[in-house]
Amino acid sequence: MRTNVIELFEDVKRRDTFLKICAPMVRYSKVQFRTLVKNYGVDLCFTPMILADSFCQNEKARSNEFITTTNDTPLIVQFAANNVDDFVDASQLVYPYADGVDLNCGCPQRWAMKDGYGCALLSRPELVHNLLRSVRNNLPSHFSVSVKVRIFQDLKKTITMCQQLEQCGVNFMTVHGRTPLQKSGDNIDVEMLKEVCDLVKIPVVANGGIKSLYDAEQLYSTLNCDGIMVADGILNNPALFTGANRTPLYCVKHWMNLKDSSDDKITFQCYHHHLVFMLGKILTKKQKQEFNNLSDFDEVDVYIKKYVLDSFDGDVEVNHELENFVDCEFNSKITLKHAHKCRGCGKSICYCICTQYDYDSNKGNYFKSFVTNNDGIDFMDSNMFDECNL
Repeated sequence: MRTNVIELFEDVKRRDTFLKICAPMVRYSKVQFRTLVKNYGVDLCFTPMILADSFCQNEKARSNEFITTTNDTPLIVQFAANNVDDFVDASQLVYPYADGVDLNCGCPQRWAMKDGYGCALLSRPELVHNLLRSVRNNLPSHFSVSVKVRIFQDLKKTITMCQQLEQCGVNFMTVHGRTPLQKSGDNIDVEMLKEVCDLVKIPVVANGGIKSLYDAEQLYSTLNCDGIMVADGILNNPALFTGANRTPLYCVKHWMNLKDSSDDKITFQCYHHHLVFMLGKILTKKQKQEFNNLSDFDEVDVYIKKYVLDSFDGDVEVNHELENFVDCEFNSKITLKHAHKCRGCGKSICYCICTQYDYDSNKGNYFKSFVTNNDGIDFMDSNMFDECNL
């Protein structure tokens, strides 16, 4: 059973509230995490950003980047694309298993800009129009098509961009309240977001700087937007939308239970990294160093039970089950059309599209910050996600 995302926005508008959204985050907004946060107030989830060309061309990329279950709804699949053929075909591939697709026009990282993805698209409005209009014309009207952007320094330019996007036939847009050159610690431009919300007629989702439910409610009250998207805030505290000021112990236990239900569908790196973020306000400095060096599922579970859940004897209330994994059958006519295009290891290590594609290639000390500059953000750093909600 799929969900009509357009109706979700209509429903919150009637109830004078906002849609609570989990952002697309590279490597982290996987199906297990999407299932977790839907138990704690999230209304709509995005997949991590997926390169459309990789997805069309490479079977391993498809199997690693898109894992879903029978209960994984509502779900938006976010793609990075720089040509119509890739975006339309990738969208058609996921259509049976998702509720909508989103075009990333907001990633400011150097590798993305170099290849014509993310913020690079903002300088090519005709291409963006063709990308979005082509997908809209090739998929049923109940299937959501959306776009995610960043603001410009100039208000008029930002408003013009958003109004042009509105004319592309998208059902909603997400606007990050920082420019491509700003860093995650910088304040978002609330006044500019307010102007966008007042002048754009389709639903607008505001993004950036949300660390708590209070932050989300205050921003909604100021903007009267239709949704609030959260990235690093919800990574650090999956129960953010319940009002919890740090990850509750029952949420940690819930994450462990989801791992146990996932068989081989979750990597150790993914499981471990999420716990690193969740436990940031719980573990001592010494414990963080110890936890950082654990190297397998059993070691992590033993450590958590001994030092984190030692006093926890409550139950985990589950309202949204993981349920059965789906063996996705992608349209072979589309995949065969793209199979010959594999160009080798020209992409970042996250998205290599040749046979050397390695989902788990990046390792590191995850309690340390790897940020060197605005373009040198390591995929393992939590501060990345507000800087570039991929």
